[in-house]
Amino acid sequence: MVAKSPGSGWRISADADEQVQPGAVGAAYAAGELLGTRKACGPAMIAKPVAHLLSDLGITKSHSRPHVSNDDPYSEAHFKTLKYRPDFPQRFGSIEDARAHLTDFFAWYNTKYHHSGLALHTPHNVYHRLAEARNAARAVVLTIAYRKHPERFVRCAPTPRALPMAAWINPPQATATPTEVL
Repeated sequence: MVAKSPGSGWRISADADEQVQPGAVGAAYAAGELLGTRKACGPAMIAKPVAHLLSDLGITKSHSRPHVSNDDPYSEAHFKTLKYRPDFPQRFGSIEDARAHLTDFFAWYNTKYHHSGLALHTPHNVYHRLAEARNAARAVVLTIAYRKHPERFVRCAPTPRALPMAAWINPPQATATPTEVL
């Protein structure tokens, strides 16, 4: 599961037919934090218990499509970042090893990894509304650096990146509005 908040819910199951904790999924959905689910190998959500649970909650399932990066963009971003980390193993020794690895990964991803789509802030800082204060502190540091060594900044004084109004991996295509011809 991928959540809006940095406290992403996730679960690794030994097989696709394993029963899911209805309370956890239902609570995430009720809190507005459940954005989607992902099954790493094969079609998404083929396990009947998961499909029935999502149906009961009124959640429409989508089937993942190979080689399409915007199927579930947040899940895809997590998965790609996870796979390309230097500490990602060729194989996990056990399901417990995989769970331990993901526990460490999501802690790092949410609190240490500075996302370019979040103006180089962490999801934790954005979610807990700390990003604006951090941007103000960055502005002070950049101003001091500019005053001490203006020759290092060829074009202009540096400023922190603007915080996004929304974060997208694949933003929707802007549609051209027809103009009136006189």
